[in-house]
Amino acid sequence: MLPPSQNSYPQIVLFGDSLFQGTADVSGGFSFQAALQTQVLRRFDVINRGFSGYNTSNALSILPQVFSPPTPGGPELKYLFILFGANDAAVPLPTNFQHVPLDKYKENLARIINHPIITAHKPKIFLVTPPPLDEIRVTVLDRANGHPSAARRTKVSAAYSEAVRQVAAEHPGVTLIDLHKALMDRAIEMTPGFDPKGPALGDPEGGVRGYLEHLLPDGLHLSTESYRIFYDLVRPHIGSEWAGTKDEDRVGYVLPDWRNAPWLEEDQHLRGKSL
Repeated sequence: MLPPSQNSYPQIVLFGDSLFQGTADVSGGFSFQAALQTQVLRRFDVINRGFSGYNTSNALSILPQVFSPPTPGGPELKYLFILFGANDAAVPLPTNFQHVPLDKYKENLARIINHPIITAHKPKIFLVTPPPLDEIRVTVLDRANGHPSAARRTKVSAAYSEAVRQVAAEHPGVTLIDLHKALMDRAIEMTPGFDPKGPALGDPEGGVRGYLEHLLPDGLHLSTESYRIFYDLVRPHIGSEWAGTKDEDRVGYVLPDWRNAPWLEEDQHLRGKSL
């Protein structure tokens, strides 16, 4: 019989809105969360704490319910990925109340990073920029859903992504994951003839959706291809603890490989006695 573990598995937590909630989806044949869990299997638990519709003010209000202070034998928060902003950037409308002003958004991100429960774990923190927005597509869907106009705007969303870059730069030790840039770079690359010096893809001013149509099917949420791009940004930051070591496929296991388990010798000894 295997002995009980003395410690919980350390955690990688994905804390954000629907963009993290959607990392668990497998319907497109790829799951960001599953890919990350496979990468760290037996070393870390990947915890999805994505909440559709939440903004950073909501995140702060629920943070003590989502995270617990460190306790002996309890789970240790080792990596924290933070992705909020798509809802904070929603423009104020009578039909939508998700908006958080830009300065307040930056303040909220800083408060999440510096929250006493978070800092007590001393995790490696990653701030993720919200992705680009296809306002052309969003406008059609928002009006169909009863909004008088688009609930989100390309230029406004880009400003919130820039704010994440600024907050990350202001906090030593925090790593920036620039999802906005990675997806926009891919969209521009895959849109022949598009001039990036003009209005952005998805901006009604330019009138060109281009490859954003494939990366953001509803103008806001990520396609499977986008989640693959996102995972490719994250993957190099995880696993340095065991990369390049001897038997790196087993180094860092919370419970040992069966070949090296301390109870294996005891089992062999007992079997020898019974012969």
